[in-house]
Amino acid sequence: MSPVFGHGRLRLYLLKLLQESPRHGYEVIRLLQDRFLGVYSPSPGTIYPRLARLEEEGLVTHEVVNGKKVFTISDRGRAELNDRLDELADLEQEISDSVRDIAREVKEDVRDTVKSLREELTQMARDVRQGARHEEKQARQDQRRAWHEQKTEWQRQKHEWQRQTGEWKDDWKRIWAVGFAGEGSHAVDARLGQMLAEFAEEVHRDASNAQVTEETLATAQDALYDAARRIREALR
Repeated sequence: MSPVFGHGRLRLYLLKLLQESPRHGYEVIRLLQDRFLGVYSPSPGTIYPRLARLEEEGLVTHEVVNGKKVFTISDRGRAELNDRLDELADLEQEISDSVRDIAREVKEDVRDTVKSLREELTQMARDVRQGARHEEKQARQDQRRAWHEQKTEWQRQKHEWQRQTGEWKDDWKRIWAVGFAGEGSHAVDARLGQMLAEFAEEVHRDASNAQVTEETLATAQDALYDAARRIREALR
């Protein structure tokens, strides 16, 4: 029970509430909750026995309305209130002071809660920004790593292409030597050399304008080996 209700004071305040208007027990409980801003909430086990005691003393009466006991102050109850007006005034002042203190505490609690919430939101926003910066930094590192890996792969493909080109040149030389062994025709020899040079230059130019992959290299190699075979057969 709230400390403002010392011995006999809750009894006096119940008479005061019933003087204002006839009420049932639940309504009395709700009025006390509202008066003390929900901080003080008397239980039915506190209110109903006291109302019954007031009725036993002849200070209140009751009638049943819609299945509920509605208590009304009696003339004897009004007389007791009149005899205790000074005490009732002191009680009203104490209740007002108590409610004012409660309101101040609630206001301070709300302010502290809002402050704490603001600090938590600020920290949360800071963490989000830091997380975003970390993710952005990680994304840049991943991109640089991908660029480096791609550059390394391009260099490997270039070296592989150069190696394959050397092998193809050796193949063309062998084809040339085999196909014209004993020919002794410098004009035909020169013409074939020009054809092979133009072919190699054209293939190299086309390859330099496209991204060479393992698959395209393998396909080109197969095509060149097939062309070399067909040329050998043609020159026999």
